[in-house]
Amino acid sequence: MTAGSPHLIGWSGDALTDSVLAVIDADTAVIEFSVWGGWDRSLSTQARTVLDKCLAEHPSGIVVDLHELSDPHAVSAPLWLTACSQAAAMEPPVTIAICTRANAPLARRMTRLGARDWLVLYATVSQARAAVAGRHVLPDRMHLALPPDTAAAMSARGLVNDACRDWGLQHLGQRARLVVSELVVNAAEHAGTDIEVIISARGSGPAAALHLAVYDGDLMLPRLRDPVSGPLGPSLVDRGLGLRIVGAAASAWGALPARSGKLVWAIVRARPEVP
Repeated sequence: MTAGSPHLIGWSGDALTDSVLAVIDADTAVIEFSVWGGWDRSLSTQARTVLDKCLAEHPSGIVVDLHELSDPHAVSAPLWLTACSQAAAMEPPVTIAICTRANAPLARRMTRLGARDWLVLYATVSQARAAVAGRHVLPDRMHLALPPDTAAAMSARGLVNDACRDWGLQHLGQRARLVVSELVVNAAEHAGTDIEVIISARGSGPAAALHLAVYDGDLMLPRLRDPVSGPLGPSLVDRGLGLRIVGAAASAWGALPARSGKLVWAIVRARPEVP
């Protein structure tokens, strides 16, 4: 995968680091997560933050590339094992494939500490990518290709209607239509490229959710903007307003670099009833 800039990592446009990179494949919903440099407290914080954000996106899998990580004492092992355990407990489960040299101290320690049912080690990223991409295929998934036109939001709302009807998630429809409209309009206005909308179901029963993803060909990640003072007081302009609407309607949202562009995602799930 390529992301245009090897130093770019983000979701909501709020994070930059030169030692961690996460890139999502819009076709397979697999994230490739790479860490490089010497393992220390700063890198640990960066990696943990990025990994938490990747799991929040609820991808179909995560390939963790540790070939360029210098961790001679395997101090980072608990982080990767915890992430694997958390991912395996998600519904549907998320496979995390760890890529590192078989004779490295980190590989030896993880093998010694890790449970065999959810710790998967691979020698190369290509092997891990092939294995993870085919392991958990999302059964409920719809996609739609759209032109860079704000009017395309109507078609995206129609796709949400179809998904909610087919999957019995009509109670999520109103907020999901609002979210997908804002994401498509933002992509049309600010990216100006072809757009792809991908909708998939997450979980089942009362915990079921809709995962909405909008892919465009612009490498620039979206960024929330601060209110701007005007003659009528503070106001929100451009993309900042749309993203705040998304943040209010969705349970979680974010953005990741993708091949030749970016993917902005949001998860809409039922909200607890207020007594």
